[in-house]
Amino acid sequence: MMTLKNLEKKLQKADAKTAKLYLFCNFVSLMLITAYSAMMFSPTVLLVLPEGGDSRKQMTAVFVLALFGCVVFTIYASGLFFRKKARQLGTLMALGASGRRLLPGLLKEVVFLSVLSSLAGIFAGFPFVLLLWNAFRLFVTDSAQMVLKLDLKCLYLSAAFCLIVVLFSCMNAYRYLKQTNVMEVMHEEHRNEPVKELGAWCGPIGILLVLAGAVLGYSAPAVYQKLFSAYSPAWVNLLYAPVFAGLYMIMLHTVIHGWRSRKKHPYKNIIARSMMKFQGKQTVNNLLVSTVLIAGSAFAIFYIPMLSTGHTMEVNSRPYDYYYHYRADQKVPGKKEISLLAAAHDLSIKDFKSAPYLSLAFDGITEIEDEGQKFHYERISLFGEGKFFSETAYRLLTGTEITVSRGTYLAVSNASETGLYYLNSDATLLTNMVTQETLPVAFAGYAHYDLLTDQKGYYVLNDQDYEVIAQGLTPDWMGTAAFFNIDGKDSYAFAEDFFNTLVASFGPECELPIYYDRVSKYYSDQQGEVYWGDTPRMTKISFSEPDTSDFRLYWTYMPKSRMLDRTNFLRTFSVYLMMFLFIAIVCSLAAMVISYTRCMTILLNNRYVFDDLKRLGASPSFLMKEIKAQADPIFQIPSAVGMSAMYLLYALLMFGNDGKITGAEIGGLIVCFFILSLLAGIYYLIYRYTIKNMCRQLNTCNL
Repeated sequence: MMTLKNLEKKLQKADAKTAKLYLFCNFVSLMLITAYSAMMFSPTVLLVLPEGGDSRKQMTAVFVLALFGCVVFTIYASGLFFRKKARQLGTLMALGASGRRLLPGLLKEVVFLSVLSSLAGIFAGFPFVLLLWNAFRLFVTDSAQMVLKLDLKCLYLSAAFCLIVVLFSCMNAYRYLKQTNVMEVMHEEHRNEPVKELGAWCGPIGILLVLAGAVLGYSAPAVYQKLFSAYSPAWVNLLYAPVFAGLYMIMLHTVIHGWRSRKKHPYKNIIARSMMKFQGKQTVNNLLVSTVLIAGSAFAIFYIPMLSTGHTMEVNSRPYDYYYHYRADQKVPGKKEISLLAAAHDLSIKDFKSAPYLSLAFDGITEIEDEGQKFHYERISLFGEGKFFSETAYRLLTGTEITVSRGTYLAVSNASETGLYYLNSDATLLTNMVTQETLPVAFAGYAHYDLLTDQKGYYVLNDQDYEVIAQGLTPDWMGTAAFFNIDGKDSYAFAEDFFNTLVASFGPECELPIYYDRVSKYYSDQQGEVYWGDTPRMTKISFSEPDTSDFRLYWTYMPKSRMLDRTNFLRTFSVYLMMFLFIAIVCSLAAMVISYTRCMTILLNNRYVFDDLKRLGASPSFLMKEIKAQADPIFQIPSAVGMSAMYLLYALLMFGNDGKITGAEIGGLIVCFFILSLLAGIYYLIYRYTIKNMCRQLNTCNL
């Protein structure tokens, strides 16, 4: 005898395809979120990415985008599941089952499916991370710092996401069973979701809103600080809101009007346009989420070529193979010792040049924090530390003819004059930190020598001024900079030997990161304040770990070696590169799955339309054209908008940093363009696979 319970089980088995799609969507979302959060909380990543640095902020920003996309995706998957489930529920209601009678079984089913798929996704997230990470170590680069350590705190985010999935599933179950009209329940899956039609103006206005929002959001914090002498509050970021409104209008225009004029042929593709329009609400939402994810993927992947291209061009343009500098109180290898070291590797050095410099304090304008996020500017006499050559020493070291008038100084910049925020062009007073004697000066412009640019900054003084301010200075406030080339082909073994020998020659007093400023430290001590460089959260370096990324990126006396910088680039930046590559993979996979799922959903919801077209004699080629008309916008629009918008935004960021786009940045943007082309090719392959599956579902046409 067929009982209601048996009938319910049979109907569940008949709807297995819908359940599989729901399971798949939840599984993918939880896997991606778990994998991403595992990387975010990994001690391996957190140890390398500096706290408060741009890399961490970018990682968190893209995670928010991915989280937003996956939340919307799972809510959509839940809604789709219940729309398909509606026919089963309506059948049971028609046989006399009440909503109260069906609710326990339905809740049990959706909780079971939600928890099962979520747990499977969570458990799959860890192997996914380990697979990608170890593949990078195996095929790209490896180091002791690349040993991946996981922190199970990441499961808090996964658990919260799982709770969202279960909660929305239960809410949807309750909402559907509250309906009393059996016919409405049974035909729920065929209910259209048209969007409110706007005029053809919404597309162009949307593009303008995206551009306006990007410019407003980017420039607002600086404008706010300038106008109100206060740090910009969090609400200023709301000025990015027009970007999302503009994206929504672009997607809306795509669904309702398309981007081709139909004045000559108003009824062309009317079937495809009608299917898209009458189910436009979910399509617009999916397009918006996919666009945001693709933009996040492009933003993450751009980090790699911009970093590597600029680094490669800078290393190749150096006039010398080696540059190093040291304090005068350190017993560091000179020309003789380096020659002997090179001879041990069957090499010889040439073009050795060295010149002394002074470490002096300069005054400058600093921000003083007030109450309520306010601040004001004050000039202080001990603002920071700079390295000063005499004009003669600079001329001998670089071969550049310069003249510095008495009472003035030049700042040494690269040829393109980027990164000037590391240099002080406002100094009016130099101070000898031993005798406290001062020298009035004025900024006279820039000298240019790329090899002498670093985060401390080099400056050039008039010879007579140099001699005056140098009186009484002790060796710990004096130093030497040196260049040399290898006669012939350099060797990695010598470069490593030279680096390790150099590190071993420094005393513990030089175990300092590049941002640690002795003058600022002295001034803070005089004011009775704790110097920010001494706080526990700041990056520390150790002579016992000279191969770590932190040491090679931030040691204040880190030498420049063409061989090491070229060969060890991947190893030095391995964690950075892997993190941003992983972010790009996660966002891209999420966007691909969302686009694929939406295309299959459109097909399933409109299957009766395609069946009617076949009965009316539509050819396989015509059906193929209609299928492509549905799938094309789902893949093309998010890819085109997300990639192009992020490419333009990245170029704007490069220009906004220093008011120009350098040759290295142009080279990086060219590489970014080719990467976008490759990414577009991958999306095209997924598009082809989707079309093939749509055809297989209809069993009418082949590619």
